[in-house]
Amino acid sequence: MHALVRSPYRLWRLASIGLLVVVGTTALTACGGGAHRARAQNTGGSINVAIVNNPNQEDLARLTPSLFTSHSHIKVNYTILDDNTLRELLTSDMASHSDDFDVVMIGPYEAPEYGKSGSIVDLTQLASSDKAYQLRDIIPSIRKALSYRGRLYASPFYGESSFLMYRKDVLRKDGIKMPTHPTWEQVAAIAREINRPNMAGICMRGKPGWGDLGATFTTVLNTFGGTWWSANANGSTAKAMVDQPAFRRALQFYVGLVREAGQSDATSDSYNECLAKYLSGKVAMWYDATVAAGLLEASNSPVRGKNGYAPAPVELTKASGWLWSWAFAIPTTSTKKGLAWRYIQWASGPQYIREAGPRIPGGWAAIPPGTRRSTYAIPAYRKAARAFAKATLEAIESAPIDNPGTTKRPGVPGIQYVGIPQFQSVGDQCTEQFAAVIRGLSTIDSALANCQEIASAAIGRH
Repeated sequence: MHALVRSPYRLWRLASIGLLVVVGTTALTACGGGAHRARAQNTGGSINVAIVNNPNQEDLARLTPSLFTSHSHIKVNYTILDDNTLRELLTSDMASHSDDFDVVMIGPYEAPEYGKSGSIVDLTQLASSDKAYQLRDIIPSIRKALSYRGRLYASPFYGESSFLMYRKDVLRKDGIKMPTHPTWEQVAAIAREINRPNMAGICMRGKPGWGDLGATFTTVLNTFGGTWWSANANGSTAKAMVDQPAFRRALQFYVGLVREAGQSDATSDSYNECLAKYLSGKVAMWYDATVAAGLLEASNSPVRGKNGYAPAPVELTKASGWLWSWAFAIPTTSTKKGLAWRYIQWASGPQYIREAGPRIPGGWAAIPPGTRRSTYAIPAYRKAARAFAKATLEAIESAPIDNPGTTKRPGVPGIQYVGIPQFQSVGDQCTEQFAAVIRGLSTIDSALANCQEIASAAIGRH
């Protein structure tokens, strides 16, 4: 086995924001999943909430005192972390049955696993009996992705697929027209042609982590005909497929694109970093989450009105965009499940969308998208989001969640991840290998050999 390349130890950045509380209020008593009922009390209270540090979530934290605490008298103590750190923290907390948090932010990879293990509360009864929450308003594919055996275990804050964002003015200046349904080879050719010293051709995630570099790379892998593991007829994991030609082609393509036409210091970049570079005019194209479009077209965006949006590029498949949602779940260890649900009902319900639109810095375009049908019926949002709303919904609806590649894969459905517990560790370790290749510190051969061994060992194969 080739020498493993590892990154320096990352310290957890626990940025806790304690929000103001007004004493004497209406709260809910503790409640569990299933048939448990919430009862009103006049006691107030406080909850601890862990969220990811994306702009939409930071808007939520800023608005919580005025829109939620002032009325509910429930104090919300936020811990705001980057997604890698949040996942590490929650994985540790779930394993140790910690009661540090009353609400945690997870996604479709974790929701079925934690629901199956009994680590998070079944929200179905709470959601269906709460008229203000409007459960049936949730976009079906997003609801399904956050469910286990038909039961909802996490409430979506925003929903997304992935697509290609590009500067129309930059391409127009070079006489380039983006294809309606581009292939990755076409996108790579455009990126190389428009690449300049002061503006990279494209921004791609390069930061190690299964949800960072691993997410964008896996969508490329799928459409190039590769997969991390093959599956047996019953859906169980068969063997690691990292050493197969399709995996090699996908990794060679990805690394080559980033090194030849991508942003500088790519292995430090994920969603937030690419967002900042696109907004500041340092990159001409960006392949990432559809939720970003609302920030690009926000009222305070320097690139507002300059952007085009194309479906996720493909090679061997008809579609390749991912499906994801940052969503709220209640750990079963929480002793404040009633307060937790009251917060979730507000933060991920239609009320927050209506209240946040006129108040967040980016205006209506920057509200959390992709979760509720009713959002797309709000006149102010439809006007503000006219450049990307249709493309976003089409991407979410066409995301190939049940058949993301050309071969059957194991576990629960997933596109930018493999729905088995081992993927988190394997994805984290292997993307360290891939990032080392991008940096020029390792080779494709070494990275693939190491990753094949990692993936094989994770499922008990050598």
